[in-house]
Amino acid sequence: MEKRPRVGELPGPRAREIAGEAQRLIAPLTQDMEHLPIIPERGEGPWLVDVDGNVFLDFSSGFAVSSLGHAHPRIVEAVKRQAEKLLHFPLHDFYLEQANRVASKLLAHNPWGDGGRVLFQNSGAEASEVAMKMAKHVRGRARFLAFYGAFHGRTQGALSLTASKWAQQAGYFPTVPGVVHVPYPNPYRNPWGIDGYEEPDELVSRVISFIEDLVFRNNPPHEIAAVFFEPIQGEGGYIVPPSGFFRELRRLADAHGILLVDDEIQMGLGRTGRFWAIEHYGTAPDYILFGKAVGGGLPLSGIVYKEGMGYSEYGYHSSTFGGNIVALAAAEIVIGEAERLLPHVEETGRYLGRRLREVAEGRDKVGDVRGLGLAWALEFVRNPRSKEPDPEARDRFIKEAVRRGLILIGCGDSAVRFIPPLNVGREEIDTAMDIVEKALDHVLGPRGG
Repeated sequence: MEKRPRVGELPGPRAREIAGEAQRLIAPLTQDMEHLPIIPERGEGPWLVDVDGNVFLDFSSGFAVSSLGHAHPRIVEAVKRQAEKLLHFPLHDFYLEQANRVASKLLAHNPWGDGGRVLFQNSGAEASEVAMKMAKHVRGRARFLAFYGAFHGRTQGALSLTASKWAQQAGYFPTVPGVVHVPYPNPYRNPWGIDGYEEPDELVSRVISFIEDLVFRNNPPHEIAAVFFEPIQGEGGYIVPPSGFFRELRRLADAHGILLVDDEIQMGLGRTGRFWAIEHYGTAPDYILFGKAVGGGLPLSGIVYKEGMGYSEYGYHSSTFGGNIVALAAAEIVIGEAERLLPHVEETGRYLGRRLREVAEGRDKVGDVRGLGLAWALEFVRNPRSKEPDPEARDRFIKEAVRRGLILIGCGDSAVRFIPPLNVGREEIDTAMDIVEKALDHVLGPRGG
């Protein structure tokens, strides 16, 4: 496969033909042929070739799923071997040796020490739904806290926790009752106008006080089963909170017997340079939700949880496909490779962050550059003082980047995320940054201009 960006007409003739047919046959969801006119045919590592032969460097990793790149040979081989033996047998009704091996690998990274269990599902939204059920079962409570900017899925229960865009909830009221949202400690933009980079402790204090003084005054804390959070908000804009936030949230939750549910569906499995992103914060949650990357491209998700925090008897939950045996075969490879790559992610992530800051320097309309490991974002603003989001500039930038051969996806109101595969090299990052610089010049004008 050619390993350099090469792009002709977008969309190409074959892509237009397929898209036209799909628009007659396939439900309209979140497809965006205006800004991402790509119909993939094959991939290798961070490279993707579309149906018209255009070659792209993929810094979306298939929406954070293909964390080892496309068609990783060890994953492909593991899937082939398992598929030749058995494609399916329901894990929730029978025990499978493959599930034992994957669960052991996941539990080796649990942040609370020895013990714990794993419940396997199909998707991130399902993991959120099951975590809600489990927290209700364990605590005998029915209320939840979540954060503005959160994304925990689009099924009806998970949607009640999600609050990143109003369009995600439009037309679906009422969602599951009993969920209260509170501000997330966004260092760049928050309701109190605090510069959370300069005053992180003050920002943390304001969020905790908001919960204690306002939320708990009107919502009985002894009826709240759990707080759902993302250690770094994904769809909300790749928001990295101050380092002390989760310790304070843990203290507050413990004071009221409230469980902490850590949604690592986008940031787990090595994305931030730690196996779980929460490890950066020195805090142990009660549940960890995983998904996206764990199946290497096959549907797999689940919950890692403390002993005693799950179902007390058989029969409270089940799933036909949760923990599919072929996806588990892929997961064994993904977890092992993620473990091996952690030092590389940490080192290469620092390099990616430095290069992003270099290309953003001198551009007032790039309001913030933030991230950890290989999870970074640029945020576009109309005015650097007011920090008013500029989604139009962000969308033009994404369109220009893909025209030049780099696949990026948006997040938040006006940010764009950079999530290359965990095994990305510096040469590929440099190639991407050359495109980013040219795309920024095209959309914002030359730096200082």
